[in-house]
Amino acid sequence: MDPSRFPAEADAHPWAGLTHAYGSAADVPGLLRSLAGEDEEKAAEALSGLYGSILHQGSVYGATAHAVPCLARIAGAGIRVADVLALLGRIAESGADDGESDEAAARRAVAAELPLLLASVEAEDSGVRQAAAWAVAMTGAKAEAYGVLRERFAAETDPQVLAELLGGLVHLDPVGTAALAAGAIGPGRPAEVRVAALMGCVDAGAEWGPEHHDAMLALLPADGLVAGRMDLDRNEPLRYVISSLLLRDTPAGRDGAYELLGAALRDERPGVLAEAVWAAESAVQVSRSARRRLAGPLRDVVRRNPSVTGEVLSLLRLLGGHAAPAGPVLAELAARDDERADQALAALVDVDAERAVPLLAQALGRRPRALDAACGGLFGAPRVPYDTALLVAVRARLADPEGLSDQEPFRYAALLEAWGRRASHALPEALGAFGRFPQQMARAVAAVCAPEDRATAAEALRGHAWGQREGRLAAARALCAVTEDAEPLLAVLTEQLRGGGAHGTREAASVAAGLGPRAAGLLPVLEAAVRDRAASRTIPDLDADVAVAEALWRITGRAEEVVPLLRGVLEETELSWMRWTVARAARVTALLGGEGRPLTEALWKLLPDPLRSPAIVIALRAVAPETLDVRMAAGLLLDSAEQDADPFTALDALQELGPTAMAGGHRRRLTELAERDVRVTSSSADTATAPADERFQARAREVLRALREPDERA
Repeated sequence: MDPSRFPAEADAHPWAGLTHAYGSAADVPGLLRSLAGEDEEKAAEALSGLYGSILHQGSVYGATAHAVPCLARIAGAGIRVADVLALLGRIAESGADDGESDEAAARRAVAAELPLLLASVEAEDSGVRQAAAWAVAMTGAKAEAYGVLRERFAAETDPQVLAELLGGLVHLDPVGTAALAAGAIGPGRPAEVRVAALMGCVDAGAEWGPEHHDAMLALLPADGLVAGRMDLDRNEPLRYVISSLLLRDTPAGRDGAYELLGAALRDERPGVLAEAVWAAESAVQVSRSARRRLAGPLRDVVRRNPSVTGEVLSLLRLLGGHAAPAGPVLAELAARDDERADQALAALVDVDAERAVPLLAQALGRRPRALDAACGGLFGAPRVPYDTALLVAVRARLADPEGLSDQEPFRYAALLEAWGRRASHALPEALGAFGRFPQQMARAVAAVCAPEDRATAAEALRGHAWGQREGRLAAARALCAVTEDAEPLLAVLTEQLRGGGAHGTREAASVAAGLGPRAAGLLPVLEAAVRDRAASRTIPDLDADVAVAEALWRITGRAEEVVPLLRGVLEETELSWMRWTVARAARVTALLGGEGRPLTEALWKLLPDPLRSPAIVIALRAVAPETLDVRMAAGLLLDSAEQDADPFTALDALQELGPTAMAGGHRRRLTELAERDVRVTSSSADTATAPADERFQARAREVLRALREPDERA
């Protein structure tokens, strides 16, 4: 490449009309120039900038495919070849094979550079050969690439490059490479290649046998063997193998996975337990039987080494009640006064809450992790039962509001609210803390307030609600709950609707909807709070409109103003990712019944999307049931559940459709969702996935029972 020509050619491209993750791609030529330049620091920054813009978190954009030829020219000129080829491989990996999407265009652009990539497989530098092998495989161009990679594998001597080549061959043709992978798991090959071969055997669908089991165990700990691999999905070999076997959802796959995992958990070699625990955590996220089948090996780990690591404690939390036999050891650890006591008590809360409560009461202010677990974390419900000693400890903490940590008011409020009037003796302390933490404590005050204490609670709540301090809305809502006096609440809602922005409008409108006709005085400010459709609207703006629409309907029962508001959300095309906004609009539409019929066409346009179809089906069934083919709708709902798009709403909608919708294979599909071992629902919060999927499984079984034909029920 002639460096003097490259900048001009790059600048001549219409970058400003293209987009990447941060909007206009006008900055791409500057990044490319810096990447091709001689300043190493600027080049590194440019490479990072390209990853962040044209390949942001694994997503490609309109500008991505246009950047590929420039990147190929840089690599072809011998400039930062390994780094650039790796970027090209990542772009191809994030692409798609067919269609007119940005993803398809990106992969086609990299595939068009195969001559460069294939030539680089023979480069002198091993890092270039490895990056090239990866990039070639990610193009998916089996016909052009497989033979070249196979020849290079036969000649290659570098272990990392061999591993990358083998991984690439498996990616291009898993079945065709199965024999090659099977022959590479033995001790005659470098460890890096053996690990790649074992993962290749799994990818090829090979039966997992004793030879695979023994080889995988012998290679542990294995994470270091793949530290230099390009394939980040396989950078934890034991976890990858275990998860892949479980995802087969066969008895043989499960037996192989749990036998391997049990052996790894019992292995006393340094470093093996840490990898086994991480693999076990992944197994819990994947498999419904994991918590039961891992309880025995984990019990052995704890008994063998009572000074268990933090990683083991985290895994015990995931096992929940299945790990109850470890309760005595956890209680002993929790009773100590060291850095692990809090983590051990948090595990005990999840494993055996009743055993944990006395220990939590004794050290409440010094066990933040355990308190968090007892309260269900950020989004869950409290997990510990009402206990007199624990209530005494909570009251003692609330009696000194100045000494509370940032999270303690939230946690104690959650416990008091869950316990309700059984905790009425805590009202004085709750009111004392309310003065300092009104936002957190208002609902707790209302929850614990006994009838004879209403006057005392009302005086404090009313004074705060009429003031000009933080937490007025929380205080006014609590006052309304305690006394049914809505006047302060209506006043606060009026102010918030007039000047609270989109988020404030949504919150206030949602509260007003709960008041129903009692909020009739808010109608003028609700109507004035509707966002301007002519202006550019954000998702918070649209969420606010949905909340206003619901409030107007619940207050007046008139659809004249509500239908246009909902149509403005349902027909919004610019914000195609607004999954929950559309779902909320559909649910409000369902409230309208036949009055929502004018929205039928807008609803139908959204029906095929798995993220939206469950809420849309419920809405269509309410507003225009005669337009809905229930068997077709049931198929869409099952698609949504199988893809974990909106599985719980899908179950609700299936039940609404009734038994006639469950024709053909629909009942079989729902039965599989309820009874298979592979989990249906997932969560970004590790401790939430298993409970969420267990709730899904119970609900799916309930829906199956409800959807039996009358003769079946008889």
